[in-house]
Amino acid sequence: MSDIVVTLPDGSELSVPEGACVEDVAYEIGPGLGSDTVAGVVDGELVDKAAPVHDDARIEIVTDQSEEYLRVLRHSAAHVFAQALQRVYPDAKLAIGPPTEEGFYYDIAGVDIDEDDFPAIEAEMADIVEADYDIRRLEVSRAEALAEYEDNEYKTEILDEEAAGEDPVSVYEQDDWRDLCKGPHVESTGQIGAFELLSISSVYWRGDEENDQLTRVYGTAFESESELEEFLNMREEAKERDHRKIAREMDLFSIPTITGPGLPLYHPAGKTILSELEEYVNDLNDDAGYGEVETPHVFRTELWEESGHYENYQDDMFLFDVNDEEYGLKPMNCPGHATIFDQGSWSYRDLPVRYAEHGKVYRKEQRGELSGLSRTWAFTIDDGHLFVRPDQIEAEVRQVMDGIEQVLDTFDLDVSVDLATRPEKSVGSDEVWEQAESQLESVLESSALEWGIEPGDGAFYGPKIDFSFEDALGRSWDGPTVQLDFNMPERFDLTYTGEDNAEHRPVMIHRALYGSYERFFMVLIEHFGGDFPFWLAPEQVRILPISDDNLGYAHRVKNELSAFRVEVEDRDMTIGRKIRAAHDDRVPYMVVVGGDEEEAQTISVRDRFENERNDVDPSAFVEHLRGEVDKKTVKPDFVTDHDD
Repeated sequence: MSDIVVTLPDGSELSVPEGACVEDVAYEIGPGLGSDTVAGVVDGELVDKAAPVHDDARIEIVTDQSEEYLRVLRHSAAHVFAQALQRVYPDAKLAIGPPTEEGFYYDIAGVDIDEDDFPAIEAEMADIVEADYDIRRLEVSRAEALAEYEDNEYKTEILDEEAAGEDPVSVYEQDDWRDLCKGPHVESTGQIGAFELLSISSVYWRGDEENDQLTRVYGTAFESESELEEFLNMREEAKERDHRKIAREMDLFSIPTITGPGLPLYHPAGKTILSELEEYVNDLNDDAGYGEVETPHVFRTELWEESGHYENYQDDMFLFDVNDEEYGLKPMNCPGHATIFDQGSWSYRDLPVRYAEHGKVYRKEQRGELSGLSRTWAFTIDDGHLFVRPDQIEAEVRQVMDGIEQVLDTFDLDVSVDLATRPEKSVGSDEVWEQAESQLESVLESSALEWGIEPGDGAFYGPKIDFSFEDALGRSWDGPTVQLDFNMPERFDLTYTGEDNAEHRPVMIHRALYGSYERFFMVLIEHFGGDFPFWLAPEQVRILPISDDNLGYAHRVKNELSAFRVEVEDRDMTIGRKIRAAHDDRVPYMVVVGGDEEEAQTISVRDRFENERNDVDPSAFVEHLRGEVDKKTVKPDFVTDHDD
């Protein structure tokens, strides 16, 4: 039997016999690692330790010390939930139960339950965990599996689609219960140290409104009770930071039923923040040499056919007929930008050509997936498209990445980076995709960034570098992206005249610094808990006269601060109540003026953290505020910074 070669996380190569599995690779590295192996990651995919490896595969061994271990444990917790559910409700029919970022869920049918039923199910789960049943992977014939699940249309569909052509298929068994599953799982139910069922919702099978409506139960699991308690405390904090809650308190946006689902309305305070975010990107675009363009919200579908969106994206598009012609609301801005480029005549000296647009797009997400600003039907992308020569790719991608890092650093967001490769549904030849992925990998390897691979997560027209960021609660969010596209220039027959006077094909780079304004706005609301940096805050300063006798001086101070968003609190309240109201409204700075301040022509300044500074010259305060705006300071620091 010949050997194959696999690559380990440190870049070293290891020869193993053909037909080896993940666990075999671990034992080749060392017997201790082999005995500790729980699962593996093969080419970026989490798999069972019995999964076979192939030549040139990238292999990572998962033990109980690995980051991926918690995902494996939570997958097993989903099985414990399903077993407990069927003990309490034997008629419950199981659909799917994967691990998630925060825990797990299981979609079920055939039983009507709500959160009041959780204690009984959790008690049964506790018995299963205490029993410490071995979790065994078994292989059964396809015929046996189809017979076992003949009364479960969901499992049968999985066998016919995800497991099509597989024979045998894998099931996982614990005690007298088992489930169709690819794994991986922990060794036994007792390894699930702590768990809790969290919530319940209704979903459609496969996310399709034409399919059955199922009940989805969410839960979480950890190795220890202390980790679970920490998670639950953070979850309560997340509820307090929920962007929908804060939006109501600060009057930022609304999504009323009458407008339609996923179609947000921005109120003056919310629009103020969005305008500041837009101005920031405009400044970055100007510095980077972008020309601002604008494209309409709707195009004939002929454009989407040319770009490839119609073939690959039409199920997510809003399509309609006008005078026997089909039109569609744009799901992306790139075809419009490609068409603008196509209207010109370009020399190699003209490239790169860079276009930018704050472009509104529309995507028909399933209603059950819509949630505040995190997922909407209408959203705006701070879109940019670059048309470059092949020899300019590395420099332009680097410039885009520098811009993204600058944005995330401005908002004090920790970043992680991944290369997303070709998805199953895509356009273009293997050669083009290999070239595009190789170019992006080269840029990443020459950068100082740590990065990983997201197999199959690229756009249908090209691979991309994805930036995700972590908020104040440690949650990870998808954000900016830079994508390399050799396909759309080919589809639109875009050309430039080279130094040899022949026509050449440009390369198209797609980029967004925020991702979408809606998603980024949502993250900022929750990251800052509504306490926006001074330069973003819809109301930046509130002037609090101690009495009506000081109203005139309060308005004179307001005039001195006219470069900023300033209000005078003139309601009939005590100064204590005025301070509390400004604090509740999340105003970065409060300026208190009374008789002493008026006589001395000074002000007293309080920040939202209840720090105070007296006898302040208004002009010094103005100068400091200009600095906070220019430097994009995250926290108001006038009171704590005494260098003014």
